[in-house]
Amino acid sequence: MLPTLTSEKTLSRGLLDVLIRAGLITILAISCFQIFYPFLNLMVWSLILAITLYPVHVKLRNGMLRKDSYAATFIVVVALIIILVPTWLLGNAVADSLDRAMEMAKSGTFQIPPPAESVAAWPLVGKKLYDFWLQAATDLTPLVLKFTPQLKGVGVALLGVVTNLGAGLLIFFVALIVAGIFMAFGELGSRSAVQIASRISGPDNGPKIAELCTATIRAVAQGVVGIAFIQMLLVGVGFVVMGIPAAGLLALAVLLLGIAQLPATLITVPVIAFVIATQGANVGTIIFAVYVFVAGLADNVLKPLLLGRGVDVPMPVVLIGALGGMVTGGVIGLFIGPVLLAVGYQLFWRWVEDQPNAGVPPEQIEP
Repeated sequence: MLPTLTSEKTLSRGLLDVLIRAGLITILAISCFQIFYPFLNLMVWSLILAITLYPVHVKLRNGMLRKDSYAATFIVVVALIIILVPTWLLGNAVADSLDRAMEMAKSGTFQIPPPAESVAAWPLVGKKLYDFWLQAATDLTPLVLKFTPQLKGVGVALLGVVTNLGAGLLIFFVALIVAGIFMAFGELGSRSAVQIASRISGPDNGPKIAELCTATIRAVAQGVVGIAFIQMLLVGVGFVVMGIPAAGLLALAVLLLGIAQLPATLITVPVIAFVIATQGANVGTIIFAVYVFVAGLADNVLKPLLLGRGVDVPMPVVLIGALGGMVTGGVIGLFIGPVLLAVGYQLFWRWVEDQPNAGVPPEQIEP
């Protein structure tokens, strides 16, 4: 009887020790997460940028720059210049436009050109749009007073968008600097990623999963930037041909919106409205409007073609992961979604294929 009681006490004491350790580890993990959480987005962005830019870092390190730190610093400085200069030019252009608009509004010289007679013949909305446009061109003050509450709401919304964009750019700049630090220790980070993946999924799957995550992030990043650049060229050509003021800056704005996964129609639709308002509705302006509007939607066609290239999973998996991740997690979800879905896809099929009778024809399997 005594050995039984002793064994039960030993078992209960061991179970109690396990529970206490598990509780302490849980508390430690939750505390660490709470401390790290304010920097989570920053660190995720830094990892994404470091993984995307690391091939360039390796080429520079093996080329004219012989040290990891020199190559990482060079990439960060060049990237900051490439991003800061267009952003500064675009901000100055917007500020100058707002100043001119305020001066024109105060002096009373601001006038909207009257609509062309052909606008009234447009189907469905032509007559109402013509009357509204004509009233705005004749006497704008009553319309401004009438829609003052709506204009205030739009102004507050635009201010919020500008504030969010500014905060996002600041986080991006800091993340780029942190990514440079990660790239300077790229080989150590790569070995650590393989060790972590091997610890989680086993030594056989670990290196392949780490390689898959890296390739997926690079494919999505290159696809996003490539699509945004193509879209900028398509829209920019239309702006230059039509002679739109500040066409280059508007094209750069399209590039920035594409990288941020915002629709280019935020730029193209106001430009189309400006062209029709100033030049009227004719064959040239209609062709321009259709071309620019379609070019602003080109990313919807290019994403299925460019996303997921070079990744050892089917393209629809990467595309669905990118779109679903963007819907659920925003811009960061655009990268995390494909990684999670690709890893899940690979692990699922490894589990399916890891069977005793895998690779044996059905007729040779014994019942």
